[in-house]
Amino acid sequence: MEEAKGPVKHVLLAKFKDDVTQEKIDELIKGYANLIRGKDVSIENLHQGFTHIFESTFDSKEAVAEYVAHPLHVEFANMFLGSLDKVLVIDYKPTSV
Repeated sequence: MEEAKGPVKHVLLAKFKDDVTQEKIDELIKGYANLIRGKDVSIENLHQGFTHIFESTFDSKEAVAEYVAHPLHVEFANMFLGSLDKVLVIDYKPTSV
């Protein structure tokens, strides 16, 4: 099966540690890259503790790999991950059904 062409979505689900204040969360994510972010507002209660979502769009899988390996991203990730209780990252290529 041929791989789909086009953009790649890089999605991170986060559950911050209980002792991390909203002010600290805001400080961590303020001005961070080309990022769409949001907080869980679901009424279905299926979030499994994840409270925040962060989404970036890249031109290719290779661009995601460059981003993940970039020294500034590595530095940020090391700082950011210390504030998290749980994290889940998924990269996908959007397709129509």
